Amino acid sequence: MNTPPLSLGVIFGNRDFFPDKLVPEARADIEKLFGELGIGAVMLDPAETKLGGVETHHDARKCAELFRKNRDRIAGVLVCLPNFGDEKGVADVMKLSGLKVPILVQGYPDDLDKLDVIRRRDAYCGKISVCNNLHQAGLAYSLTTKHVVHPLDASFRADLLDFTAVCRVVQGLRQVRIGAVGARPGAFNTVRYSEKILERNGISVTTVDLSEILGSAAKLGEKDARVTGKIDEIKAYANATAVPPPKLVQMARLGVVLDDFVAANHLDATAIQCWTSLQANHGCNVCTSMSMMSENFLPSACEVDVTGVLTMYAMQLASSSPSALVDWNNNYGAEDDKCVLFHCGNWAKSFLPDIKVLNAPILGTTLGVENTWGALDGRTTARPLTFGRITTDDSAGVIRAYVGQGRLTDDKLQTFGNRAVAQIPQLQKLMRHVCREGFEHHVVMNASHTAAILQEAFERYLGWSVYHHEAPQE
Repeated sequence: MNTPPLSLGVIFGNRDFFPDKLVPEARADIEKLFGELGIGAVMLDPAETKLGGVETHHDARKCAELFRKNRDRIAGVLVCLPNFGDEKGVADVMKLSGLKVPILVQGYPDDLDKLDVIRRRDAYCGKISVCNNLHQAGLAYSLTTKHVVHPLDASFRADLLDFTAVCRVVQGLRQVRIGAVGARPGAFNTVRYSEKILERNGISVTTVDLSEILGSAAKLGEKDARVTGKIDEIKAYANATAVPPPKLVQMARLGVVLDDFVAANHLDATAIQCWTSLQANHGCNVCTSMSMMSENFLPSACEVDVTGVLTMYAMQLASSSPSALVDWNNNYGAEDDKCVLFHCGNWAKSFLPDIKVLNAPILGTTLGVENTWGALDGRTTARPLTFGRITTDDSAGVIRAYVGQGRLTDDKLQTFGNRAVAQIPQLQKLMRHVCREGFEHHVVMNASHTAAILQEAFERYLGWSVYHHEAPQE
């Protein structure tokens, strides 16, 4: 994923009876680090306030005005404390600016041999005061792994990268646009959701009747340049040598129309009615098109699972890599901490090194195998695993989620479709939580370890209830 450049507002806290020279030193450290990581910075010029720091309410007003002017650029705010800082000034900036973005609070460590008046920082104490004032103001904020840490320390570098991922998730989910193509399959009450709850959280859903999509696809001639171009795109994407040519044409027609729907509505993700109308009325599966979109960071989920694809999008933002919707599908023999993840075939090819376009044997038993060409076949190899699920709790009027980590393994698995073996600590405990809390049978997987990022974004900044399975002790 080519992650777009992200900019942070930076507040340099200062306090008048601490050494001023610490502020320009901190500015140089932050500029160096941001330059190395490709992060943009919005911060006061040293000519606007004393050394570009925030020390008084007047300074806070200037910084807040700067942030307001750049509100469309700023995805988060870094509070940098070269010394104790002025806790009221930091909180005032955030209140006056009106920004509703994640905040990371960093304080410099003191050197034991430099606790004299010339170099003393006291940011260890000042950070507590800043956090106290932010808390009083009702502002959410994030903390560094170490209470105080130098910006050029490897620990802070990792913290900052995680924080920018949190910013991407929060910013993305507050303005995401999802397309719901068709009605959910009649037998799948499990994927019901509340559009109104999503809308209240900034998540928009655009619906379209599947007949409109299939009708537009049927009007495209097999010699249409866009159809032939899509066929070439499919063949370049995956091994499609087994697919009958007429079925490739049907797959391509569908792919072209879905591309148009996404572009016309400026969508970030789609959830599609993948059976049974498609097979009965169009004669193919939509899995390959969904996989291609997911691989290109326009995630697509089957069975009109809108909150499932919302989870895919969130994980994509956190990791900068594609996600896949899967079923918690089978036990793995007698191994209690392993299970089989499965779907009939729409995972992004990043998960499928041996990807092939075939048909769907399970759907074929009732719909005719000849009508299910377009499903993918492939086995996911060993890699890191983050799993999770967002859902709307319609009775309570809230959004809930669970996240966790494990790994995908190379354990033996002989079956068809898209499949993987997952090893998850205390898996039986997780399955009890999924069942007792009424979560869906669909879960999302991502080849990363980003559960903590997702929890921070969902819980701290979006206000959702999150269960972090086997979360590491802080």
